[in-house]
Amino acid sequence: MKAEITYLYNSGFALKTDRHLFIFDYYLDSPKGCGLAKGVIDPEEIKDLNVVVFVSHSHPDHYNPKIFSWRKTVGQIRYVLSDDIKTSEDVIKVGPGQEYNLGDLRVRTLESTDIGVAFLILADGLCIYHAGDLNDWYWDGEPEEDNREMTRRYRGQIDTLKNESIDIAFVPADPRLEGNALRGLGYFMEAAGAELVVPMHFSDNTSIFEELKTDSRTDSYRDRIAFYFQRGNRIPYPKSNE
Repeated sequence: MKAEITYLYNSGFALKTDRHLFIFDYYLDSPKGCGLAKGVIDPEEIKDLNVVVFVSHSHPDHYNPKIFSWRKTVGQIRYVLSDDIKTSEDVIKVGPGQEYNLGDLRVRTLESTDIGVAFLILADGLCIYHAGDLNDWYWDGEPEEDNREMTRRYRGQIDTLKNESIDIAFVPADPRLEGNALRGLGYFMEAAGAELVVPMHFSDNTSIFEELKTDSRTDSYRDRIAFYFQRGNRIPYPKSNE
């Protein structure tokens, strides 16, 4: 099954298949009226699609309540939100460590090492993973005991994916972690892996891609990394060899 991914900013992506448009962790709702080519959701552009919106948690760099305004324009739209998000909107609320059958797709959730959930989605012949803020947040300067506990919790969640055949994975590679920025991504690719891995959660600091290209720790999976640099960039799946 083919798909096309559009980068929307930070951990936000739109993933289009023949049957659905999946939108993950969208929050940066400007500039107005630009559409997917600029990394912005314009409801007029997607009004005839079968849209499913996923929000992994309530942090403002992952969640914008304006997503609910799309209902006025988009005929087929559903919202799958982590249950830490407070809203009176008609949504499907999900908690960690659960499985949900939504008819045309199945959703499994993992527990974040921050708040909220990560998503594993089976739909349209694809297995899609979006980590949200599930990462090995190993910060230099933090107590070693806390960092070890973080790593233990993270690896425990990722280990539950070992028997999955993941096609597309959105995984944090946050340059604020400095020398540990690739730590969580590396373990994910070692333990679970994916045909295409899409780094995220770097905001405007695209220097992480240079590290991904040159760090020896990525040698075993570099050919499966999606390299992109600005909002609106489109990433094909399967990955293009160009």
